[in-house]
Amino acid sequence: MPWKASSVMEECLRFVARLLDGEAMTDVCRDFGVSRKIGYKIYGRYKEQGLEALTDRSRRPVRYANQLPHQVESLIVRLKAEKPHLGARKIRELLVRRLDGDVRVPAKSTIHTVLDRHGLGQARRRAAPPRAARLPPRAWRPMICGVPTSKASSSSAMAGIATC
Repeated sequence: MPWKASSVMEECLRFVARLLDGEAMTDVCRDFGVSRKIGYKIYGRYKEQGLEALTDRSRRPVRYANQLPHQVESLIVRLKAEKPHLGARKIRELLVRRLDGDVRVPAKSTIHTVLDRHGLGQARRRAAPPRAARLPPRAWRPMICGVPTSKASSSSAMAGIATC
């Protein structure tokens, strides 16, 4: 028997139709493999909005709580274009002077993120790692606290170890 393909909307429509025919919510939810909480959610949406409520919904957030206003982001980009030598910290200081408390001034890290997003960030030069102190070759190493550094001479020299 070939598989029967059905969309989410068709399944929701069948679900609601069985409820409208008078079947119990518990039985219908058991047959469709959903919890009663989800069943009541689907049925409630159908009663409020009709067939439109049974379509797939986007999971994208309606709003982003910490998103910068478009005007502030464009101001940051414009300031960087006018003065390319300025970094995020100095651009923030200019924003503090220009915005006069009307809008919350973004943090330095947020300004840096905006500059990177628009390709205006500067690659930071990192300091070269310090050179490790190089030890002399094994034959030239001195004895440390009377203990020889090579294994070959350690057994013979253990008898005369001087303490530090």
